[in-house]
Amino acid sequence: MTTIHLVRHGEVDNPEGVLYGRLPHFGLTERGHEMAARVAKHFSTADTAPVELVASPLLRTQQTVEPLAEALELPVFTDDRVIEAANSFEGQKLGVRRLAEPRNLLRLYNPLTPSWGEPYRQIVLRMRAAMASLRTKLARYGPEAEGVIVSHQLPIWMTRLSGEGRSLVHDPRRRECDLASITSFTFGSSTLVSVSYESICADLQPGTTVAGA
Repeated sequence: MTTIHLVRHGEVDNPEGVLYGRLPHFGLTERGHEMAARVAKHFSTADTAPVELVASPLLRTQQTVEPLAEALELPVFTDDRVIEAANSFEGQKLGVRRLAEPRNLLRLYNPLTPSWGEPYRQIVLRMRAAMASLRTKLARYGPEAEGVIVSHQLPIWMTRLSGEGRSLVHDPRRRECDLASITSFTFGSSTLVSVSYESICADLQPGTTVAGA
């Protein structure tokens, strides 16, 4: 058995409320750093601590994994395959009026792919590839080794839907993927055995939806 934990980053400093996507320089808020510290405590005090750490190249994920890396005294491998999904609305402050603009309406013609961003299926394929690479590393440590990948809401949710055999087409408002939450995938040999979810920072979630997370 090997387990890979997909951890969503902590709260991001985004006072303008833009969909920041892959834009640089969007780091954590003070509360986001508190979330990152809790992630570190959760894993560093567990019965089985992770032996490999991976993170998206974006600032918010790097800042989230940093306390954990320090607590476990492990290096962090940066993997572009677990980055946030590409989105053509990146950098905009979205609302009903903005979405109703002709140039934006043209992007909304197909919610199934979706037409405004990276195809859901492509997200799943790259996340699976990153997880497969990590599983190969974990195999060197023997049975029951665990690893952590710090990523983003949509890639994590797509991977969970796929793992549970559910449709990738979904209502974004119904994603079960809190900030600094943990979605865990346990594998036996080459087979996915189980998927579980835990929100370890439920009391720290902001009152409003975080844009572009």
